Amino acid sequence: MADGSYLSDWDLEQRGLIAITLLSGVLALLVLVPYLQYVLFGLVLAYVLYPLQGRLENYLRPTIAAFVMVVATLLVVLIPLVYVVTIAVRQALGVVPAIREGQFDVGTVQEVLGTEDLPVDPVSLYESNQDRIATALQQVATGALDFVGSLPGLFIGLTVTLFVLFGLLRDGERVVAWTKWVVPVDDRILDELCAGLDDLMWASVVGNAAVAAVQAVLLGVGLLVAGVPAVIFLTVATFVLTLLPLVGAFGVWIPAAGYLVAVGRPTAGAAVAVYGLLITFSDTYLRPALIGHTDAFDSTIVVVGIFGGLIAFGAVGLFVGPVVLGGAKLTFDCFARAHSGEPAADGHLEGTVGAESEKRAVADANDGGSDE
Repeated sequence: MADGSYLSDWDLEQRGLIAITLLSGVLALLVLVPYLQYVLFGLVLAYVLYPLQGRLENYLRPTIAAFVMVVATLLVVLIPLVYVVTIAVRQALGVVPAIREGQFDVGTVQEVLGTEDLPVDPVSLYESNQDRIATALQQVATGALDFVGSLPGLFIGLTVTLFVLFGLLRDGERVVAWTKWVVPVDDRILDELCAGLDDLMWASVVGNAAVAAVQAVLLGVGLLVAGVPAVIFLTVATFVLTLLPLVGAFGVWIPAAGYLVAVGRPTAGAAVAVYGLLITFSDTYLRPALIGHTDAFDSTIVVVGIFGGLIAFGAVGLFVGPVVLGGAKLTFDCFARAHSGEPAADGHLEGTVGAESEKRAVADANDGGSDE
């Protein structure tokens, strides 16, 4: 009787603990959701910068090293990024007053293109679609105004990003060890998941972003030399389009080459077209060089992950979306192997931290060990 009563009390206590844990998790999610994209942005930055943090800790204390990295990120990445995006938006909006003030002369374009004998009249085509063009431009202007209106929230969000970045840089190993400790999953499976997620993060964050940045800068320099206006806007657009599947840099250099031909500069237009082709084909060499030959990414996961991530997480979803879907696939694979009794994939266990070292890291974290 006593044993049965003891077991009943234990079961009751466990149910209460589970209820409190679930409630705490739900409340934590409610706190995180409003700034989830900024938390994820901080996580992505911490992943990219953590190797530099480790090198810097050879000369400085972890707290000081993390502070230096956050300040450097603010000065080198975030402030220039906000400045470039602001200029890009301003250049994009410059098209609206140009059309309204009559600076866009359709007749001149018709004369340059020599379309008087063509069955399609650009002037009548423009006039018949004037309402649609005005509506599209109005939507662009409204989006820009919404962006300006959200600047206070953007400032708060970037503050959250910096604090998340600082915490993960300083206590990253403790956070990983604590996560492995509290998740009720076998150590070998956790090691496999961590290794697989690391491959996904490297391919999505470092590889894709680096390829897009290199191609955007190269094309931006070429457009600047060719004398194409709104170069910063076009460079930012190239970066975004290069991240998107099935689009790439040709979504920018083809219209730019057509613009140069339309304004009477066919040689420059042809040069931009050839240069743009070289940049587009460079993707074949840049991506394997930066990411390596990996089967971590399936094309369907990439496409759905990028577009779905944009809707779910905002701009940071370009990088996080494929990782989320790829991580879900890895999790289901591990679940299926554990359910069927198959061993974990050996390729994901090389170089992982052993169980004993993880337990020691957790013990250090629970003891509140000093950073110094």
